[in-house]
Amino acid sequence: MYKKVLATIMTAAMVGSMFTAVAGAEEAKNIPELTTEPLTINFWDIATEEPSKSIAEAAVARFMADYPNITVNQVHQQNDNYKQQLIVAMSSGQAPDMYIHWGGGPMAEYYKSGFVNDLTDMFNTYDHPDFIDAAVAQSSYEDKVLAIPFGGLSGCDIFYNKSIFAEVDVEVPTTIDELEAVCDKLIEAGYVPFSLANGSKWTGSMYYMYLVARHSGNDEFAAAYTQEGSFTSDAFIWAGEKIQEWVNKGYFNEGFNSLVTDNGEDRALMYDNTCAMMLHGSWQVRSMNADSKEWCDANLGVFRFPEDSEAAANGVPQNVEVGTAIGNGFSFNCWNEDGSVDQTKLDACYVLATQYFNDDTYNEEQMTKAQTIPSIKGMEAGIEDENMKVVADVFFNASNVQLWYDQYLPASVTEVHKDCMTELFGLTKTPQEIGEAHDAAMQAALAE
Repeated sequence: MYKKVLATIMTAAMVGSMFTAVAGAEEAKNIPELTTEPLTINFWDIATEEPSKSIAEAAVARFMADYPNITVNQVHQQNDNYKQQLIVAMSSGQAPDMYIHWGGGPMAEYYKSGFVNDLTDMFNTYDHPDFIDAAVAQSSYEDKVLAIPFGGLSGCDIFYNKSIFAEVDVEVPTTIDELEAVCDKLIEAGYVPFSLANGSKWTGSMYYMYLVARHSGNDEFAAAYTQEGSFTSDAFIWAGEKIQEWVNKGYFNEGFNSLVTDNGEDRALMYDNTCAMMLHGSWQVRSMNADSKEWCDANLGVFRFPEDSEAAANGVPQNVEVGTAIGNGFSFNCWNEDGSVDQTKLDACYVLATQYFNDDTYNEEQMTKAQTIPSIKGMEAGIEDENMKVVADVFFNASNVQLWYDQYLPASVTEVHKDCMTELFGLTKTPQEIGEAHDAAMQAALAE
């Protein structure tokens, strides 16, 4: 699948690389001409909290001001239950005309089930922002562009306390071997290497995903997802064994399986100098600055997850990063009763997604209010925070971005995966048993 996605990147880059975001319909040089007849678009997002809620509503308001004959019924859904609600709506014939998702596997399933319009021709014909390659890849499947990226990318990197590193006299590691050497020195100096709040389960998954990606690129996960391969293949077993080795060596704080990241319990262990590092999403820059900008200015640094030097020597790509290259993607479900494409509605949805959720106003608010980085080339120039500059550099230069497993995998497999992360880090199941549980869940999901 990823080879096909890379082909899509090349096509999109050659055809659409010179397009830029525009401030509104009146400035667009090449967009569909929209109907002047009354039209209603039913639209679902997950913008239930500020500032995202206001930013999303303002984008819709700008669109309706320019096209007063078009009504957008914007419904904000709760994030936790959103995927299930969307599936229920699809199953009952009540799917919205325009809806958000995280790309990757679920998007492919929506498409194969008939609830996604193929946007390839429109994407290669009309104006759209000059999205980074990884964002186009995450919005594509089998040489087809199926979604319009929007929002800000969320990269996963290692945050560290520069003051502790200086005290212990260690450098930022670039390989996993070097990382382990740093961890051993930190323990000798009385520090816990990593802060982890794995009561949330998906936090431990970040280590698992990165180790799999560094050991095999995307190949083994892609094969396991289709069950042409297995979650018991070499990279998954190696990743699981490495995690359990790190647990036994004391690389993580005590009680990590009972701490919750939503409460900031992992960040707190950074602030009090218990832990020296934390693998997490880039939104932590915003959260940590909100907690204590003074502490961040004095101590906070970030670096990309180190490489597997042995795998690299064997030709395994090391620039696959974990996170999301898109805040979300917009897909469209615009069909006539006879099954043909409702081009009138599809044109309107395309303009709303490309020209209003990606216009200058929207992107400026994402950068300033939401403190995220839109997945558009050139946006990195406006970043002021030094740590976010590092995140942007890593992810704007990634060959691909592996979407979080808990968002990429089918919902039923996601729950198994998260439970497995508790068991893996808790040493109650072996990496082999973890892999077998994933395979069984994936086989059941594919059968459904």
